[in-house]
Amino acid sequence: MSLFADEDLTCDAFLGGKLHLWQPRRGRGYRAGVDPVLLAASVPALAGQTVLELGCGAGAAALCLGARVPGLSLTGCELQPAYAELARRNGGGVLEVVEADITDMPLHLRDRQFDHVLANPPYFDRAASIQSHDPGRETALGEATPLRQWVRVAAKRLKPKGHLHFIHRAERLPELLGALPHEMGTIEVLPLAPRPGRLPELILLRARKNGRGAFRLYNSYVMHEGVRHEGDGDSYVPEIKAVLRRGAPLIFPAP
Repeated sequence: MSLFADEDLTCDAFLGGKLHLWQPRRGRGYRAGVDPVLLAASVPALAGQTVLELGCGAGAAALCLGARVPGLSLTGCELQPAYAELARRNGGGVLEVVEADITDMPLHLRDRQFDHVLANPPYFDRAASIQSHDPGRETALGEATPLRQWVRVAAKRLKPKGHLHFIHRAERLPELLGALPHEMGTIEVLPLAPRPGRLPELILLRARKNGRGAFRLYNSYVMHEGVRHEGDGDSYVPEIKAVLRRGAPLIFPAP
């Protein structure tokens, strides 16, 4: 995939303007929405820790996390050259970007382990969904590498006691859980429901390498106020609005 020309890009504000990212214009490629922002907000990283994002795209999740927690060592692995170049441009030297397939990483990356590995993998199994006409968007949304591979690669790249973090469609949760290697424990799942009374559409999954804590499935976190969208505005609940507009953390419920 060729690199984007400047006229094919927009520079968009995230976290209420704390972060600006170059992305393809609408209709020209994959654009990050709220999902990578929520993923980043759910990672309880500490200054000095190391973070790897698998399939980093233009760098939205890793850079949102870095904007909230200064002092992290951030690395992203991205398959598509055009998006890897955007991630380098957006990172401004803060984000190390490795251009590679997650199943065929270069040795210098496979030799490293991280405190946190996060991923927002392609959501849709194309055996049961419609392919996008845009190659970049299709690679971001249409599953080519099986989900179990994403999980296993993430687990391998973790330090002992390191944390794996995924955001995905709720209906794929059984696959995620089934793919976790035996050494991954202290598994936590936070469902995200669009509105009160609605089933969750997304889940955040966290697991710890060599963790021994009990499995926890939390009550759904409701993202929007009201049972339906009415009028202008985004209608996010205050906690989600704080995440999206001020870079606040998305905290899992206390055990």
